[in-house]
Amino acid sequence: MHVPDGFIDAPVSIAAGVAAAGAVAVSLRGARRELDERTAPLAGLVAAFIFAVQMLNFPVAAGTSGHLLGGALAAILVGPYTGVLCVSVVLLMQGILFADGGLTALGVNITVMGVVTVVIAYAIFRGLVKVLPAGRASITTAAFAGALLSVPGAAAAFTAIYAVGGTTDIPVAKVFTAMVGVHVLIGIGEAVITAATVGAVLAVRPDLVHGARGLGTPLKLRVDGVLVDAPAAAPAPVAAAARSTKPVWVTGLVTALVLAGVVSFYASASPDGLEKVAADKGIDAHVEEHASANSPVADYSVKGVGDARLSGGLAGVIGVGVTVVVGTGVFWVVRRRRAEDLTATSTSVPTA
Repeated sequence: MHVPDGFIDAPVSIAAGVAAAGAVAVSLRGARRELDERTAPLAGLVAAFIFAVQMLNFPVAAGTSGHLLGGALAAILVGPYTGVLCVSVVLLMQGILFADGGLTALGVNITVMGVVTVVIAYAIFRGLVKVLPAGRASITTAAFAGALLSVPGAAAAFTAIYAVGGTTDIPVAKVFTAMVGVHVLIGIGEAVITAATVGAVLAVRPDLVHGARGLGTPLKLRVDGVLVDAPAAAPAPVAAAARSTKPVWVTGLVTALVLAGVVSFYASASPDGLEKVAADKGIDAHVEEHASANSPVADYSVKGVGDARLSGGLAGVIGVGVTVVVGTGVFWVVRRRRAEDLTATSTSVPTA
């Protein structure tokens, strides 16, 4: 759903950019509360993983494909504020390096794919977690539902922006029906990927899933044929927070590299939901050439490499590498600011 330059007029694009900048600023402050010494490096990994999986377009209908948006996955794994930043980093790298998503439309893309998906997905996720029985199955179920509904929600948000600032005169009702219709199908793929990924992390390190914090199933004992809660165990000598995240980080990075460098070659070549609707309805009449069209890795292929498989794979590996470095750097700075704030608070002397 990467909006290119030319779909939305300049005034609305600027307004969306201001809104996106505000959302990122709020998220930078909010992420200080979400990130700690374990989750800061993992947030960069989540951004790289989203980048990799977005390269895996899957077929959803005749001549149409879809790909992960990632807002739901990021919000549940590392928190909603950090999730907005993860998707924003991905979109920035895609726009600058790979000519994917217009640079003048960056604010639109961050608003639609980053902010809207995170808000919808996480609100639904938290609501369901509160009413479902406590347990890992409830976490994955809530993740599935949040991700499923976040995608048509983002499609509706794009339609609203198009209604205000679209550069063509296509009836909004037609755009809304087409966008939401195809993105409901894409949402199913988003939900499956999100639930599977969250479930996989829950299986090995539930303490690293932001949305599962506080999750615990009390141990039951059978006493005289009746199940009762077991007495609380004494604190473990080594807290969960002290466990190394290196195995998870390495596994996640290798997975992202394989997906982007190898599996992406087999992704669907059909246009994604927005591209298909734009072509069918004519809202791409004023699309503009991307400012980064001459980038060495534009369109996810390395210029000068003749073999398509190798060219696409190298571009994917480069993208994952750059995204994990930039993302980790951003989240390390945010984490450091939190540490500085805590230090300043602990050492401040109250005045009379």
